[in-house]
Amino acid sequence: MKILVTLPLNERQKERLEMNFRHLEFCYCPQKDVTEKVIRDAEVILGNVDPALLKYAEELKWLQLNNAGTEGFCDGALPKDAVLTNATGAYGLAISEHMIGVLFELQKKLNLYARNQREHVWRSEGHVHVIQGSRVLVIGMGDIGTMFARKMKALGCRTVGIKRREGRKPEGVDDLYTLERLERELPKADIVAMSLPGNQDTYHMMNAERLALMKENAVLMNVGRGITVDTDALVKALQEKRIAGACLDVTDPEPLPAEHPLWDMENVILTPHISGGYALPETLEQILTICIENLECYMVQRPLRNLIDMKTGYCE
Repeated sequence: MKILVTLPLNERQKERLEMNFRHLEFCYCPQKDVTEKVIRDAEVILGNVDPALLKYAEELKWLQLNNAGTEGFCDGALPKDAVLTNATGAYGLAISEHMIGVLFELQKKLNLYARNQREHVWRSEGHVHVIQGSRVLVIGMGDIGTMFARKMKALGCRTVGIKRREGRKPEGVDDLYTLERLERELPKADIVAMSLPGNQDTYHMMNAERLALMKENAVLMNVGRGITVDTDALVKALQEKRIAGACLDVTDPEPLPAEHPLWDMENVILTPHISGGYALPETLEQILTICIENLECYMVQRPLRNLIDMKTGYCE
C-alpha cells in the first residue's frame, strides 16, 4: 500500500510517522510537486493536494487534509467510495492566540504606537478600550471558535456562541444558539469573531444588513474564510465609523490588492492568512498526531477521526 505524504515533515517527524508502519510504502512529495504520476497509485494521501489531480488517483481510498476547510474536495472531486477527513483540532491553539493578540493590538492602539516608534514620534494616541467585561459573539463553534471563547471567558468576558446546529454548550461559553439567533445577538456584541469555512451557506454571512446591526464601538474579527464577509460593505461601515474596527486574517479577494483601502485604515489589523498554517510548530505536530491516529484506525478498519460528510463539508 502506497501512502503519499505532502506534509512538510522533517526527518524526526517522518520517523515518528513510520514508526509503527514499517511494512507500508511512504512517498514524500511537497504539495506543489505532486503530479498525475505521483498520485496515481496512492491508496492514502496525508496532506492536501490540488483537487483537480484527484481524478487521476485511481487507487485512492482515503484523503487526510492538513486543514479544517474542505472547500473543493466535497463536490465529486474524490474517487467513488473514497473517504475524506480533515485536521479539526489542530489549529485551535495557534489561531485563538493570534486572535487574542490582534484584538489587544487594535483595542490598545498598539498598531499606532508601533508606527510612531518607526517614525520616532513620542505621542499619546488617546483613549483605549477595555476588553474585560466585553460581550463576545463567536460565529462558528468548531475547535477554533471554542478555544477563542474559552480564552475570552478567562479574560472576564461574556461569551455567546453561534453554531450551525444545536449541540452541547462547551466549557467557557455562557450561551449557545443556532444561526436563527444571529440578528438578535449582533446588536448586543462588543466583539464579533468569525471562524467559518467558505461555502455557499456561509458566503457573505456578514453582509451590509448584518453589519448595520452591530454597535458603533464593536469590532469584527475574521479568521475563517474571506468570502464570509462582504468586503465592500465592511469597508463602507469602517469608513463611515458605523463599527469601531476589524481584525482580518482572511480577506476577499485574497491576496488583498496593494491599492485596497483596507491597507491604510488605522482601525484595521491585517495579517496575510497566517494565523493557522505552520507558523506555530506545534500545529504541524498536532496534524501529524491526527494522521498517525487515523492511519492506525484505517489499518484495522476502525472509524476515522474527523470523517467528513460529503454533503455538508463538515465533520459527521
